Amino acid sequence: MDDVVYDREGRGEPLVLIHGIGHRRQAWAPVFPLLTPHRDVIAVDLPGFGESPEPAGGYGVEPALVMFKGLFAELGLDRPHVAGNSLGGLLSLALGQAGLVRSVTALSPAGLWNRTQKMYAVATLKAHRAFAQRTPPHVVRRIAATAAGRKALTGMIVGKPALLTPDAVVEDAHALATAPGFEPTAAQSRGDFRFTGPVTGVPVTVAWAEHDRILARPRVADLRKVAPNGTFRLLPGCGHVPMNDDPALVARVLLQGSVR
Repeated sequence: MDDVVYDREGRGEPLVLIHGIGHRRQAWAPVFPLLTPHRDVIAVDLPGFGESPEPAGGYGVEPALVMFKGLFAELGLDRPHVAGNSLGGLLSLALGQAGLVRSVTALSPAGLWNRTQKMYAVATLKAHRAFAQRTPPHVVRRIAATAAGRKALTGMIVGKPALLTPDAVVEDAHALATAPGFEPTAAQSRGDFRFTGPVTGVPVTVAWAEHDRILARPRVADLRKVAPNGTFRLLPGCGHVPMNDDPALVARVLLQGSVR
Protein backbone atom coordinates (compact mmCIF):
# COMPACT_ATOMS: atom_id res chain seq x y z
CA MET A 1 0.00 0.00 0.00
CA ASP A 2 1.02 3.66 -0.23
CA ASP A 3 3.40 5.00 2.41
CA VAL A 4 0.81 7.18 4.12
CA VAL A 5 2.24 9.58 6.68
CA TYR A 6 0.28 9.96 9.90
CA ASP A 7 0.46 11.14 13.49
CA ARG A 8 -0.83 8.76 16.15
CA GLU A 9 -1.33 9.48 19.83
CA GLY A 10 -3.80 8.85 22.64
CA ARG A 11 -5.77 6.06 24.21
CA GLY A 12 -9.18 4.54 23.82
CA GLU A 13 -11.04 3.52 20.70
CA PRO A 14 -9.34 4.47 17.43
CA LEU A 15 -10.41 7.64 15.62
CA VAL A 16 -8.98 8.38 12.17
CA LEU A 17 -8.98 12.02 11.03
CA ILE A 18 -9.02 12.97 7.33
CA HIS A 19 -8.27 16.47 6.02
CA GLY A 20 -9.67 18.29 2.99
CA ILE A 21 -8.28 18.94 -0.50
CA GLY A 22 -5.05 20.92 -0.46
CA HIS A 23 -4.71 20.59 3.29
CA ARG A 24 -2.63 18.32 5.53
CA ARG A 25 -2.89 16.34 8.74
CA GLN A 26 -1.87 19.41 10.77
CA ALA A 27 -5.33 20.82 10.07
CA TRP A 28 -6.39 18.77 13.11
CA ALA A 29 -3.66 20.14 15.41
CA PRO A 30 -6.03 22.45 17.38
CA VAL A 31 -8.32 19.55 18.36
CA PHE A 32 -5.70 16.80 18.62
CA PRO A 33 -4.82 17.33 22.31
CA LEU A 34 -8.52 17.54 23.21
CA LEU A 35 -9.15 14.13 21.65
CA THR A 36 -6.14 12.09 22.74
CA PRO A 37 -7.20 11.64 26.39
CA HIS A 38 -10.30 9.85 25.08
CA ARG A 39 -9.36 8.28 21.72
CA ASP A 40 -6.44 6.62 19.96
CA VAL A 41 -6.18 9.40 17.36
CA ILE A 42 -4.64 8.88 13.91
CA ALA A 43 -4.41 11.98 11.69
CA VAL A 44 -3.37 11.08 8.14
CA ASP A 45 -1.92 12.93 5.18
CA LEU A 46 -3.94 11.74 2.20
CA PRO A 47 -1.80 10.42 -0.68
CA GLY A 48 -0.55 13.34 -2.72
CA PHE A 49 -1.01 15.80 0.14
CA GLY A 50 1.12 16.88 3.08
CA GLU A 51 4.05 14.47 3.37
CA SER A 52 2.36 11.43 1.81
CA PRO A 53 3.61 10.44 -1.66
CA GLU A 54 1.30 10.21 -4.63
CA PRO A 55 -0.84 7.06 -4.70
CA ALA A 56 0.11 4.14 -6.90
CA GLY A 57 -3.57 3.36 -7.44
CA GLY A 58 -4.64 6.82 -8.58
CA TYR A 59 -7.02 9.35 -7.10
CA GLY A 60 -10.72 9.19 -6.33
CA VAL A 61 -13.09 7.69 -3.81
CA GLU A 62 -12.58 4.04 -4.74
CA PRO A 63 -8.75 4.15 -4.63
CA ALA A 64 -9.01 5.98 -1.30
CA LEU A 65 -11.22 3.21 0.11
CA VAL A 66 -8.64 0.63 -0.94
CA MET A 67 -5.87 2.70 0.65
CA PHE A 68 -7.73 3.12 3.94
CA LYS A 69 -8.63 -0.57 4.09
CA GLY A 70 -4.93 -1.38 3.79
CA LEU A 71 -3.93 1.29 6.29
CA PHE A 72 -6.45 0.04 8.85
CA ALA A 73 -5.07 -3.49 8.48
CA GLU A 74 -1.47 -2.27 8.75
CA LEU A 75 -2.23 -0.34 11.94
CA GLY A 76 -4.31 -3.11 13.47
CA LEU A 77 -7.50 -1.07 13.43
CA ASP A 78 -10.73 -3.06 13.43
CA ARG A 79 -13.32 -0.71 11.93
CA PRO A 80 -12.13 2.53 13.57
CA HIS A 81 -14.23 5.62 14.06
CA VAL A 82 -13.55 8.13 11.30
CA ALA A 83 -13.99 11.88 10.99
CA GLY A 84 -13.23 14.16 8.08
CA ASN A 85 -13.54 17.71 6.81
CA SER A 86 -14.55 18.67 3.26
CA LEU A 87 -12.95 16.02 1.00
CA GLY A 88 -12.20 14.13 4.20
CA GLY A 89 -15.89 14.29 5.12
CA LEU A 90 -16.82 12.81 1.74
CA LEU A 91 -14.29 10.00 2.21
CA SER A 92 -15.57 9.39 5.75
CA LEU A 93 -19.12 8.97 4.44
CA ALA A 94 -17.86 6.63 1.72
CA LEU A 95 -15.99 4.58 4.33
CA GLY A 96 -19.21 4.33 6.33
CA GLN A 97 -21.18 3.26 3.27
CA ALA A 98 -18.54 0.58 2.58
CA GLY A 99 -18.86 -0.78 6.14
CA LEU A 100 -15.18 -0.16 6.92
CA VAL A 101 -15.72 2.01 10.02
CA ARG A 102 -17.81 1.95 13.18
CA SER A 103 -18.94 5.60 13.09
CA VAL A 104 -18.72 8.61 10.78
CA THR A 105 -18.43 12.30 11.59
CA ALA A 106 -18.36 14.55 8.53
CA LEU A 107 -17.61 18.27 8.91
CA SER A 108 -18.92 20.26 5.92
CA PRO A 109 -18.38 17.28 3.61
CA ALA A 110 -17.80 17.66 -0.11
CA GLY A 111 -19.98 15.82 -2.59
CA LEU A 112 -23.39 16.83 -1.22
CA TRP A 113 -23.79 19.55 -3.83
CA ASN A 114 -25.63 20.39 -7.00
CA ARG A 115 -23.70 21.15 -10.18
CA THR A 116 -23.58 24.93 -9.65
CA GLN A 117 -22.44 24.59 -6.03
CA LYS A 118 -19.75 22.11 -7.06
CA MET A 119 -18.42 24.38 -9.80
CA TYR A 120 -18.27 27.33 -7.39
CA ALA A 121 -16.49 25.33 -4.68
CA VAL A 122 -13.88 23.87 -7.02
CA ALA A 123 -13.27 27.25 -8.72
CA THR A 124 -12.82 28.98 -5.36
CA LEU A 125 -10.32 26.40 -4.14
CA LYS A 126 -8.42 26.53 -7.44
CA ALA A 127 -8.19 30.31 -7.11
CA HIS A 128 -6.71 29.93 -3.62
CA ARG A 129 -4.18 27.43 -4.95
CA ALA A 130 -3.22 29.70 -7.84
CA PHE A 131 -2.63 32.59 -5.43
CA ALA A 132 -0.52 30.38 -3.16
CA GLN A 133 1.55 29.23 -6.14
CA ARG A 134 2.15 32.76 -7.42
CA THR A 135 2.97 34.36 -4.07
CA PRO A 136 6.46 33.86 -2.62
CA PRO A 137 6.53 32.50 0.95
CA HIS A 138 8.17 35.66 2.32
CA VAL A 139 5.29 37.72 0.92
CA VAL A 140 2.73 35.32 2.44
CA ARG A 141 4.53 35.63 5.77
CA ARG A 142 4.50 39.42 5.62
CA ILE A 143 0.77 39.45 4.88
CA ALA A 144 0.04 36.83 7.54
CA ALA A 145 1.82 38.87 10.22
CA THR A 146 -1.33 40.94 10.84
CA ALA A 147 -4.89 39.90 11.69
CA ALA A 148 -6.14 41.84 8.66
CA GLY A 149 -3.68 40.00 6.45
CA ARG A 150 -4.73 36.60 7.78
CA LYS A 151 -8.34 37.53 7.08
CA ALA A 152 -7.47 38.48 3.50
CA LEU A 153 -5.61 35.22 2.97
CA THR A 154 -7.91 32.76 4.73
CA GLY A 155 -11.28 34.47 5.26
CA MET A 156 -12.97 32.25 2.69
CA ILE A 157 -11.69 29.11 4.41
CA VAL A 158 -12.02 29.75 8.14
CA GLY A 159 -14.50 31.72 10.20
CA LYS A 160 -12.02 33.33 12.60
CA PRO A 161 -8.79 34.04 10.67
CA ALA A 162 -7.30 36.06 13.52
CA LEU A 163 -6.99 32.86 15.55
CA LEU A 164 -4.59 31.33 13.03
CA THR A 165 -0.90 31.76 13.71
CA PRO A 166 1.23 33.34 10.97
CA ASP A 167 3.27 30.12 10.80
CA ALA A 168 0.16 28.03 10.21
CA VAL A 169 -0.97 30.34 7.40
CA VAL A 170 2.44 30.18 5.69
CA GLU A 171 2.71 26.41 6.06
CA ASP A 172 -0.86 25.82 4.87
CA ALA A 173 -0.24 28.04 1.83
CA HIS A 174 2.89 26.05 1.00
CA ALA A 175 1.01 22.76 1.37
CA LEU A 176 -1.77 24.01 -0.89
CA ALA A 177 0.65 25.32 -3.52
CA THR A 178 2.78 22.19 -3.69
CA ALA A 179 0.31 19.32 -3.25
CA PRO A 180 0.62 17.10 -6.34
CA GLY A 181 -2.74 15.57 -5.50
CA PHE A 182 -4.74 18.78 -5.84
CA GLU A 183 -5.41 18.84 -9.58
CA PRO A 184 -6.10 15.11 -10.05
CA THR A 185 -8.38 15.16 -7.01
CA ALA A 186 -10.25 18.23 -8.25
CA ALA A 187 -10.60 16.53 -11.62
CA GLN A 188 -12.59 13.74 -9.96
CA SER A 189 -15.45 16.20 -9.46
CA ARG A 190 -16.03 16.67 -13.20
CA GLY A 191 -19.39 15.76 -14.64
CA ASP A 192 -22.27 15.11 -12.30
CA PHE A 193 -20.32 13.62 -9.40
CA ARG A 194 -22.32 13.61 -6.18
CA PHE A 195 -22.30 11.43 -3.10
CA THR A 196 -25.84 10.19 -2.60
CA GLY A 197 -25.32 7.44 -0.03
CA PRO A 198 -27.13 6.03 1.70
CA VAL A 199 -24.89 5.47 4.70
CA THR A 200 -26.63 2.98 6.96
CA GLY A 201 -25.69 0.57 9.70
CA VAL A 202 -23.30 2.94 11.48
CA PRO A 203 -23.84 6.15 13.48
CA VAL A 204 -23.42 9.20 11.24
CA THR A 205 -23.02 12.82 12.29
CA VAL A 206 -22.94 15.57 9.69
CA ALA A 207 -21.93 18.93 11.16
CA TRP A 208 -21.98 21.99 8.93
CA ALA A 209 -20.07 25.21 9.55
CA GLU A 210 -22.40 28.16 10.02
CA HIS A 211 -20.20 30.49 7.96
CA ASP A 212 -19.07 28.02 5.31
CA ARG A 213 -18.17 30.13 2.26
CA ILE A 214 -17.04 27.17 0.15
CA LEU A 215 -19.86 24.63 0.36
CA ALA A 216 -23.54 25.47 0.62
CA ARG A 217 -25.34 23.76 3.50
CA PRO A 218 -27.82 21.15 2.21
CA ARG A 219 -31.38 20.96 3.42
CA VAL A 220 -31.98 18.49 6.24
CA ALA A 221 -34.28 16.53 3.92
CA ASP A 222 -31.38 16.06 1.50
CA LEU A 223 -29.01 15.11 4.30
CA ARG A 224 -31.57 12.57 5.44
CA LYS A 225 -31.35 10.85 2.05
CA VAL A 226 -27.58 10.49 2.47
CA ALA A 227 -27.73 9.38 6.11
CA PRO A 228 -31.29 8.23 6.91
CA ASN A 229 -30.56 7.84 10.62
CA GLY A 230 -27.95 10.55 10.90
CA THR A 231 -27.52 13.34 13.40
CA PHE A 232 -27.23 16.82 11.87
CA ARG A 233 -25.60 19.74 13.62
CA LEU A 234 -24.57 23.33 13.02
CA LEU A 235 -21.14 24.64 14.03
CA PRO A 236 -21.84 28.25 15.12
CA GLY A 237 -19.22 30.84 14.25
CA CYS A 238 -17.15 28.40 12.21
CA GLY A 239 -15.93 28.48 8.62
CA HIS A 240 -15.43 25.68 6.11
CA VAL A 241 -12.39 24.37 8.01
CA PRO A 242 -13.73 24.66 11.58
CA MET A 243 -11.03 23.03 13.67
CA ASN A 244 -9.15 26.24 14.46
CA ASP A 245 -12.31 28.36 14.80
CA ASP A 246 -13.70 26.48 17.80
CA PRO A 247 -11.49 23.54 18.82
CA ALA A 248 -13.56 22.71 21.91
CA LEU A 249 -16.81 22.51 19.94
CA VAL A 250 -15.29 20.45 17.14
CA ALA A 251 -13.64 18.07 19.60
CA ARG A 252 -16.93 17.66 21.43
CA VAL A 253 -18.75 16.85 18.18
CA LEU A 254 -16.09 14.32 17.22
CA LEU A 255 -16.16 12.63 20.62
CA GLN A 256 -19.96 12.48 20.69
CA GLY A 257 -20.03 11.17 17.13
CA SER A 258 -17.54 8.42 17.87
CA VAL A 259 -19.51 6.77 20.65
CA ARG A 260 -20.89 3.39 19.59
